[in-house]
Amino acid sequence: MEKKRGKLLVIGFGPGAFEQITERARRAIEESEVIIGYNTYVDLIRGLLTTQEIVRTGMTEEVSRAQEAVRQAEIGRTVAVISSGDAGVYGMAGLIYEVLMEKNWTAETGVEVEVIPGISSINSCAALLGAPIMHDACTISLSDHLTPWDTIAKRVEAAAAADFVIALYNPRSGRRTRQIAETQRILLGHRSPETPVGLVKSAYRDRQQVVLTTLADMLEHEIGMLTTVIIGNSSTVVYDGLMITPRGYQRKYTLNSEEQRLRPSERLQVAAEPWSLSAKEEAGASGEAKSVQPDFPGPASYSSAGSSSPLEAAMEALQILEAKGIVSGGCAGSAPSAATNLSAPSMAANPNALFEVGVAPGIANKKFTARQMALLASIAGEQGEMEYTPHHQIILRIPGGDPEQVVAELKAEKLLVFPVGDVAQIKACDFCNLEKDGSIPVAEELNRVIGGLKTPKELKIGFNGCGMACYGAVLEDIGIVYRKGAYDLFLGGKTIGRNAHPAQPAAEGIAADQIIDTVERIFREYTDKAFPGERFHKFFKRVGTVAGFRHQEQPAVTLADAVCGD
Repeated sequence: MEKKRGKLLVIGFGPGAFEQITERARRAIEESEVIIGYNTYVDLIRGLLTTQEIVRTGMTEEVSRAQEAVRQAEIGRTVAVISSGDAGVYGMAGLIYEVLMEKNWTAETGVEVEVIPGISSINSCAALLGAPIMHDACTISLSDHLTPWDTIAKRVEAAAAADFVIALYNPRSGRRTRQIAETQRILLGHRSPETPVGLVKSAYRDRQQVVLTTLADMLEHEIGMLTTVIIGNSSTVVYDGLMITPRGYQRKYTLNSEEQRLRPSERLQVAAEPWSLSAKEEAGASGEAKSVQPDFPGPASYSSAGSSSPLEAAMEALQILEAKGIVSGGCAGSAPSAATNLSAPSMAANPNALFEVGVAPGIANKKFTARQMALLASIAGEQGEMEYTPHHQIILRIPGGDPEQVVAELKAEKLLVFPVGDVAQIKACDFCNLEKDGSIPVAEELNRVIGGLKTPKELKIGFNGCGMACYGAVLEDIGIVYRKGAYDLFLGGKTIGRNAHPAQPAAEGIAADQIIDTVERIFREYTDKAFPGERFHKFFKRVGTVAGFRHQEQPAVTLADAVCGD
């Protein structure tokens, strides 16, 4: 009996939403006997799975997934290897072929391979932002786990100098925090601080977030492994909450008039394109610098000191056309209004934006009233959501909400409102149902002084009102425990991960009139000197001393392999 030929289906399923998965990808999943993928990716397509065998692994297990896929195909099975986005863009397609190459595979005699394309992040995120990649664009991964950082930095430098729109993949993780800051520094050497930047997290998934900002301010926003960063070129503008990169049509066409100065037969002639290579060659052949026709000026060579950007060239062309009466009502010939100003980025609200805010009934009070809960439900409505968190807040998310109005309504109902993300948060206990209230004023004053302020990474300050510390203040980044009329201070806790550990005892018996100043000094030193995205416990270890308190090495923790395989 002839052995069945196995098949590898390398599938890119797009951003994650079912409607964004191509029909071929759906059929490939259905016809597969085995599905192999990263845990999160398997969960995203679970609704399409029926009786397939599932092989799922964690991060850094890409090679083992590829090897297992090849092994299963070699015994005659139809195997789907899944990637989000496009399997050929930082996905599994290349690795599958590399493993096959090591086995001297050939398409004629080996297992059958089909790579099924999907929508990559650069495309899905661009669609949410507007049209930022209408002109030449490139993708760069900032992960230096497999690629030397020096190589990545050279690519960023080259792309920045060549005025590419740049999509940054894998911009930041828990371990990699400095790469995005270094990338920003390189880009600012070539581009205006006001260059529009789009940050899209979890495109087309349940917790999608879209932020429009600038190159100068991009690090003020949350950026993580689920974020794609799209950086505009010198022509990119923000208009009505959308990020748009002109293709260059303004050079030859009038966009607000049906009548075009150039007939169709004239539009591709060299005379109409003085910026083209053909025009430069003609000028060189004649031995003289050919003057640019004033009707359609183009930028000089980008390497010259006096070069203008494509946007400046387009605006100059519009001015000339308006002076000739060909364009009317445009913004080139007069001071543009806020609605038509294309040269200055506008931070108008994006219709896809998600307003996110933390809400609590108080610093010490943990009890919401029925009226308060009803208000939260009313504000969230059908499209929004309320998420319970272990940080004594409810996170309220509202698509396209009016932030000022929402905050005003919440405060009117005596609710505390907090920013969400990389900010300082006071996590106080309930002070034994408000009965041990001696230190509540200090907790509330500490929240007033630094609560909600921007930090390099989210900073949790635990505050317990007695020596029992039953709310776990000593596990947080900074812990404060009220005991015998004074305050004990703990620094550098780590609450998550298999190597989690409590904070180190830093001081005992700090007086009430000194504790807030002490914590504020620690906070200021952290915000001033930490790397972007650097957690407090890592910062404390790196610098050795914070506000006079010295770091002590924790005993090494031996990590055993988990039974679950994660």
